[in-house]
Amino acid sequence: LIRERWSWRDPARTCSIGLPRAARAVVRYSRGMPWDTAAVHCAIIEGFIEHGRPPRLPADAHPALLQLAADHGVVLHPGTTDVWVAHPFSASPTGVWVERRDDRRGWWAPCIWCAMGIVTLAASDAAIHTRYGGEAEPAVIEVTGGAVRSDACIHFPIPARDAWSNVVHWCASVLPFRSPADVPGWCARHALPHGDIVPIARVLELGRTWYGNHRSPTWRKWTTAEAAQIFAGAGFSGPHWQLPVGDERF
Repeated sequence: LIRERWSWRDPARTCSIGLPRAARAVVRYSRGMPWDTAAVHCAIIEGFIEHGRPPRLPADAHPALLQLAADHGVVLHPGTTDVWVAHPFSASPTGVWVERRDDRRGWWAPCIWCAMGIVTLAASDAAIHTRYGGEAEPAVIEVTGGAVRSDACIHFPIPARDAWSNVVHWCASVLPFRSPADVPGWCARHALPHGDIVPIARVLELGRTWYGNHRSPTWRKWTTAEAAQIFAGAGFSGPHWQLPVGDERF
């Protein structure tokens, strides 16, 4: 009833009491307050968490949205202001579905790392539905009380420094395997590089640190230097995880 009576795109509305958090974010900033990238990001993340999709932002938010995309805070459909990906969420179907156990609500994740971000933000008890190596065998990764209950490993074929050359492809290639021994054959079948193989529990720890502040209204995108520190702190080391030195956004 509330969602039918109130439009996220209607700046004339002045009362946000009783609205879902995502709607409050958009109503607040559509009343003439300046949009910035943190406000746009907050509205998008809350929209995904509460509704499974990003909100339609008003036109006066578009400059900040485009800046957010330039900062790698979101991925837009080419040539539009439509949100495609706001890590850890995807607005398009993917091969990873995170289902919260208590109410069966779910979200698409671009990859297993992102799935752990959704667990961190919205679903501490969840089942992550995907496929081993993205192939025929289904994989269900259980998370209970924020702890992963699986012996799977996660393969990152492409170095982190190349992620934003094509981030959708980079994410799609981050896949679970039953054993590290399964990875070389998979790489040969698909002509994809053999990268770094990481225990799934460590990927959960990375997801917690990386995405833990994504609901904050003062969020900002990590710099490459900050990202490198987060990788190192979570045990992601070696050439595969080295990033260029600088203050660009990662």
